[in-house]
Amino acid sequence: MNYKPALNNKIFNIISSCADELCLECYVIGGYVRDYILNNDSSKDIDIVVVGNGVNFAKKVAAKIGLDPNSNIQIFKTYGTAMFKYNGIEIEFVGARKESYNKNSRNPIVSTGTLQDDQNRRDFTINALALSLNSKKYGNLIDPFNGINDLNNKIIKTPLSPEITYNDDPLRMLRAIRFASKLNFKIEENSFKSIEKLHSRIKIITQERIIEEVNKIILSNKPSIGFLLLDKSNLLSEILPELTALKGIDEIEGQTHKDNFYHTLEVLDNISKHTNDLWLRWAALLHDIGKAPTKKFNKKNGWTFHGHEFEGSKMVYKLFKRIKLPLNDKMKYVQKLVLMSSRPIVLAQEIVTDSAVRRLVFDAGDYVDDLMTLCEADITTKNERKFNKYHNNFKIVRNKIIEVEEKDSIRNFQPPISGEEIMKTFKIKPSKKIGLLKEIIKEAILDGDIPNEYKPAYDLMIKEAKKIGLSNG
Repeated sequence: MNYKPALNNKIFNIISSCADELCLECYVIGGYVRDYILNNDSSKDIDIVVVGNGVNFAKKVAAKIGLDPNSNIQIFKTYGTAMFKYNGIEIEFVGARKESYNKNSRNPIVSTGTLQDDQNRRDFTINALALSLNSKKYGNLIDPFNGINDLNNKIIKTPLSPEITYNDDPLRMLRAIRFASKLNFKIEENSFKSIEKLHSRIKIITQERIIEEVNKIILSNKPSIGFLLLDKSNLLSEILPELTALKGIDEIEGQTHKDNFYHTLEVLDNISKHTNDLWLRWAALLHDIGKAPTKKFNKKNGWTFHGHEFEGSKMVYKLFKRIKLPLNDKMKYVQKLVLMSSRPIVLAQEIVTDSAVRRLVFDAGDYVDDLMTLCEADITTKNERKFNKYHNNFKIVRNKIIEVEEKDSIRNFQPPISGEEIMKTFKIKPSKKIGLLKEIIKEAILDGDIPNEYKPAYDLMIKEAKKIGLSNG
């Protein structure tokens, strides 16, 4: 089978001419080939295998396209690989190699090999497909494991024994699930059984590499596919036990609660239809994690989860720290959305007052629109009447937010009277009274007692100052 049209690209022609000049076998392999055959042109990287010295070959190609081989190429001597960027695409060159592993590391011991050796070391048959770049065989497909059939049948399968493949590099277990989730493929039965058997081997992988794969699962079109496989394989309990703790339905005296794990996956799928923002999807995934530690039962109210939002927001920090996600504004964003995840829901169930909406906008700030998106995704009822009612109520809340914003400019607002002005007006030094006056002014604006303007705020300050013994002369 020939895929010459797939290689109708200037860079492949240059690589081909370099390979012929050096009399080296050269192939494009892996994700680029897979995605082309799937009619998916989203690949942002190209892997080139040369039967020879990959670093020297990369330098030859770089020089031919006008790059400085000494400054424009990244070289990884341990694995004999080199990489440079060309027209926004990362191109990585590697000499064909064999790999062997020791039990406590996923870092291979590398030795020179053939193309067959290199294809043997690949994670899945669909990633072991190679196209020749030599002019005499340009575009010819080399497919020793029948990966084309697996692509057509939507199967994730390892080239060699799955137990060897996953035992050597346990990260491949996560990659199998990531590809299943991203491509909506099925993991071949023996392969999945090996993942179940070897799931605890994931502990030798760094958190950074694990979370890179988890993020890609979260960003797939339907993330629940990946998370259900993570759960079924027992990998999820190793990586995110806070989620598996949500599983199950308890019953006491005939009263039950919903399974918060499967509900969470529904919310994640729902929000994924409306956003590709990784951190908003993380907020959806974690919005109910506080329910496991706050679950209680009493005869009067049945099952309750009081304070789960507050508990969940605290858990976000611990979770981010453990799995090496950034402890910066991204983490604070997820914390805030988890903390406030029930606020709009409460509003949507009641008569929506200007005051309540002002407080929602003030507390959520720039996150208010994302918060509303999260809460709308949180509607998972199968009762059509309730589903429509809740969504209509959220539309009312959204419209009220726009109305209040236009009128009062509450989002991230600063009270019109500063602490410095209070000190200057009453000739006082920093004290609790300054904070008290600022709070009175803020509350009056949020309650709608005064507009968010300087003159009404100043008049209220003078009036309230007298009550606490302050005078402006």
